[in-house]
Amino acid sequence: MEATVPHSGFHVPRLRRNHHRSARPSQVIPTGTPFVPFYAANQIRHMNFVNVETFWNNLLAWAGRFAPTLIGAIIVLVLGFLIIRWLDRIMTRMMTRRDTHNSLQTFLKSVVSIGLKILLIISVAGMLGFQTTTFAAVIAAAGLAIGLALQGSLANLAGGVLILLFKPFKVGDLVTIQGITGIVKEIQIFSTILTTGDGKVAILPNGAVSNGTIINSSRSGHLRIDVVVKMSANDNFTRVRDIIKTTLEQDKRIKNDPPPEVSIIDFDGDFMNIFVRPFVDMEDYWPVYYDIHQKIQQALLANGMKAPVSTKLAPQQAW
Repeated sequence: MEATVPHSGFHVPRLRRNHHRSARPSQVIPTGTPFVPFYAANQIRHMNFVNVETFWNNLLAWAGRFAPTLIGAIIVLVLGFLIIRWLDRIMTRMMTRRDTHNSLQTFLKSVVSIGLKILLIISVAGMLGFQTTTFAAVIAAAGLAIGLALQGSLANLAGGVLILLFKPFKVGDLVTIQGITGIVKEIQIFSTILTTGDGKVAILPNGAVSNGTIINSSRSGHLRIDVVVKMSANDNFTRVRDIIKTTLEQDKRIKNDPPPEVSIIDFDGDFMNIFVRPFVDMEDYWPVYYDIHQKIQQALLANGMKAPVSTKLAPQQAW
């Protein structure tokens, strides 16, 4: 029944409390009824219960369908990581047997491992239903951008890999690269470091080193000392040659195979230039070079010959 409550001149219908309790969700309540919020809350609670129950049923059904795929993807992921680790150990053993440089070993293993892991993750994502073409496009775009931004550094990186892989020289070798002659102090991934004869340090980018001419004076195991002795043209060359050869044979640091050479290379007015070319080990190069001048002079004077006008290092061997 309705009751009338005077309020500002308006007639407000109001339901009895027992009528509100007997209302069912299917009943229509007048719009002007103040108890509509309570009725709506009951409806929402009923709907939420139905929706949650439907959601859980759908979720369980989806999980039942998706569980085999998920388990298979997890198995592939685990087996993939185990295979990558196994390949890493195989690469390590192979490069160790080939005496590959430690820097190159670390670099190659990192590149192979990262590449295989990326491919594995993309494959697992494809098994789970993700669009792998999007991943591939993103990786390709990122690789292109990085390559364009770092093309100079990548050229040096590739040059360093080639140097460490093919070993045109090693640490301790005497080399001439880009017109700079020195001892190889260190071979890095991006650069090669030389120590020159005057104590300077030259850092050369590996891109230019691998693409340029490399003269390795240590590859044969010995070096040749080129000395020019300037004597008077009136001196007996045969006698001068015998004296110099005897002097060289007395120095145990000078190799007999190949034998030292003593010959006239040209004449300069009233003088003749005699080329003296003994072979020594690399570590004996400078000691023998300095000693040979003094020994040749003393031997010529001891045999009644005039002292040489001058001796000098041949230009092509200056370092």
